[in-house]
Amino acid sequence: MSGKSNIDRKTARRQATQAEIVAASWDLVREHGLAGLAMRDLGERVGMRAQSIYSYFASKHEIYDAMFLEGYQAFADVLGTSSGVQIEGDPVAAAKETAKHFVQFCSSDPARYQLLFQRTIPGFEPSPESYAVAIEVYEYTRELLAAVGVHDEATLDLWTATMTGLADQQISNDPGGDRWLRLTDRAVEMLLTDVQTQTTEKAIKA
Repeated sequence: MSGKSNIDRKTARRQATQAEIVAASWDLVREHGLAGLAMRDLGERVGMRAQSIYSYFASKHEIYDAMFLEGYQAFADVLGTSSGVQIEGDPVAAAKETAKHFVQFCSSDPARYQLLFQRTIPGFEPSPESYAVAIEVYEYTRELLAAVGVHDEATLDLWTATMTGLADQQISNDPGGDRWLRLTDRAVEMLLTDVQTQTTEKAIKA
């Protein structure tokens, strides 16, 4: 029992140190940019030699992977406010709310946005475990859009392109504001109007 307790404490300390390293990494990329994460700076921030960090993460990309996982978990938590219950009750309202949540989430943290939704770091690919959370979020979006009549990949692609475009414009041209955030409802309405038009045209041709 004592041996197991010692192992548990050791594991807990290791996990706490890893969490501290990841938190410090977020601080640094928010200060210096996503590609500006330097192991020496990170070591100084957490009070250890840069080389010692590799005892907790095998590479810098492994740190990015932990950040990727944490970022998508945070996004999944945000989307929890647009739950399946809301989709069933009012899918259009849920779509608008989800779009707004997405743009807010992205524009509130540009470094996180780049890590999750752009290919800013050369050679970085998330691990299968981390990417699984991203897939869960994507499947939620697919379910949401299916509830409002979207069943094809092209329209799903158009949704993601539109929402990331709004987020990118908000970050680039009105940081801290809401110029493009205010357009999310209108963007959703435009997309859904197009879906309804295409559905009607297909029904007429049939």
